[in-house]
Amino acid sequence: MTDTELRASGTIDAGSGHGAWAVLLPAERYEAERLVHHDTLELTGLDGAARPRPGEPVAVLVDEPPRVVALGRIARATAEIREDPDDPQSEVGPRELVVTYTRRAFDEPAPAHGLTLAGPVTALDVAAWRELADRLGPPPPRRSWLVSLDLPIEAASAADAVRLFWSYVQELGPRELPAFVSPAGNELAMQAFVLGAEANQDPEEDD
Repeated sequence: MTDTELRASGTIDAGSGHGAWAVLLPAERYEAERLVHHDTLELTGLDGAARPRPGEPVAVLVDEPPRVVALGRIARATAEIREDPDDPQSEVGPRELVVTYTRRAFDEPAPAHGLTLAGPVTALDVAAWRELADRLGPPPPRRSWLVSLDLPIEAASAADAVRLFWSYVQELGPRELPAFVSPAGNELAMQAFVLGAEANQDPEEDD
């Protein structure tokens, strides 16, 4: 898990870097980030885009309308390539852009009205980044949750049932399987989630 760095004002510190950045998530990538927890965001196919430096702060956004869904910092890419693969002396550049999350708000994004994006990666001044961070505010306090996934499975043995269970989980995943979640100690408040959002599982309530 990543640690959230709080400023004295209660928002995320932009640090002492020379600049800040806005990264635009494609719609399908946004949905993927909402479904499964990731410590980092890795983006490829950014040829020609500006290259942030490690440690610089990032605001992660989605468009239509523009909203801030996360904050983070640029991390070093896990792989590097030569600018000219035929020249071993050419400058080494990153193969991908890696952002380490420091604050996530995928379920409750903040509006980013007035921000003009120049592409998948846009340079920001630190003041503009801090304004976006302040719109998100500090992260909510953490609490304990109980999360379960129940699947009726026919099998010849308990071990075979477990194998089939994990096979179904891998095949269907959070896009099709309902997960049931409740605050620890309050199971009566249990809710079902599919596709990262609350989903009604009672057919009688649909009638």
